[in-house]
Amino acid sequence: MTTAFYTHPACKLHEMGNDHPESPERLIAIEDHLIASRIHDFLRHSEAPLITEEQLALVHTPEAIERIREHTPQSGYYPLDGDTLLNPSSWVAARAAAGAAISATAAVLNGEVENAFCSVRPPGHHATPDEAMGFCLFNNVALAASYALEHHGLERIAIVDFDVHHGNGTEAVFHADPRVLMVSFFQHPCYPYSGLDNPVSHMRNLPVPAYSDGALIRALIEQHWIPALHKHAPQMIFISAGFDAHREDAVGQLKLVEADYAWITLQIMQVAKQFSHGRIVSCLEGGYSPSALGRSVVAHLKVLAGLD
Repeated sequence: MTTAFYTHPACKLHEMGNDHPESPERLIAIEDHLIASRIHDFLRHSEAPLITEEQLALVHTPEAIERIREHTPQSGYYPLDGDTLLNPSSWVAARAAAGAAISATAAVLNGEVENAFCSVRPPGHHATPDEAMGFCLFNNVALAASYALEHHGLERIAIVDFDVHHGNGTEAVFHADPRVLMVSFFQHPCYPYSGLDNPVSHMRNLPVPAYSDGALIRALIEQHWIPALHKHAPQMIFISAGFDAHREDAVGQLKLVEADYAWITLQIMQVAKQFSHGRIVSCLEGGYSPSALGRSVVAHLKVLAGLD
């Protein structure tokens, strides 16, 4: 089993201030834990290309793309909202993050690797077609999924989102597209204060209260996600892999641990093996405690790569 690991140097240059939780240290922590856990050399490492503006237009409006490009400052910061800022490297970093997702998708669909993980930032699942928000500039997973649908002719895909926050941007992209099943759990109430209902049959939102633990999450996945995934029979699975539901992460208040992320990954892999020829692309979303993030990504990758 071959697992690709995509990243880009520019993803460490985008930053939003010394005290901002979505920091370059997140990617450094992941790399350090890959080396410490001795799985670094078992992955196929690839540098992501930059996404083109034509590819960005698969999901985002011209105005949304132009806003990021034109407002990326020469120095200092430009605030898109209270939590989401641009620095001089943001335009390139955002294109690298999205480019990684599309390049990984192409590699998986072309049979070069079985699955892939994109260690990238800025994250993406809050970005709607016309608005950057919630630390997110472009919607990496939505772009990759759209690319698979439009350029590789897939008819059914699934997006699994296990970030502590609801992926409102991804839902906004695909709410009218029954080819895409989206399953997620997330803490509620919590930013962005959405996802309390299932607006259409192919969106399966599972809001859970603060302090929910892995036992509850596992039960909900078995009860809700797995039957929906089997019914949809996806030809490829994308993961919005947020690790901020970890009990050590101060941004959220859920109580997952590394073993829970490994278990969730295994369930996704079993579905992928049954319906999708094992094809999975996973993209980093949240996770703001560097140590917990690094350990959780290692747990996720060990399962993806068949090393656990």
